[in-house]
Amino acid sequence: MSESDWDTVTVLRKKRTAGSAKSKEAVTAAQRRGQEIETTMKWAAGQNKQHVVTRTTATTLDGETEELRHAKVPLEVGKVIQRGRQEKGLSQKDLSTRINEKPQVIAEYESGKAIPNNQVMGKIERVIGLKLRGKDIGQPLDPIKSKK
Repeated sequence: MSESDWDTVTVLRKKRTAGSAKSKEAVTAAQRRGQEIETTMKWAAGQNKQHVVTRTTATTLDGETEELRHAKVPLEVGKVIQRGRQEKGLSQKDLSTRINEKPQVIAEYESGKAIPNNQVMGKIERVIGLKLRGKDIGQPLDPIKSKK
């Protein structure tokens, strides 16, 4: 819908110089004087449109929707978080309070819907004591490495 964002801009023209009218009064005064008035339509005039999607990008995205998705947390990691949280006797709210995140974040990680964030994953690893990244997911954290 942003492509149909049109505003009317009236330009007053004298013999060879061009200027833009700021008000209706200026337009009517120019009409009374018999000056040339040109009205043009400009796309997204007066709006902050810094990031506009071009048609070539849009058609590319339409053709490749499957490949351009963000990576989600694997369901295996969600199950490890849930198991570690239950072993510690924590609810999702308790775990989220300990890592200073919203309870919704823990729910998204456990269900496999979250986009992985290494800072959040590291916080969860330290609280539940299980690895969530790398080859050995679900193994206990090495106490020597976690103190460094």
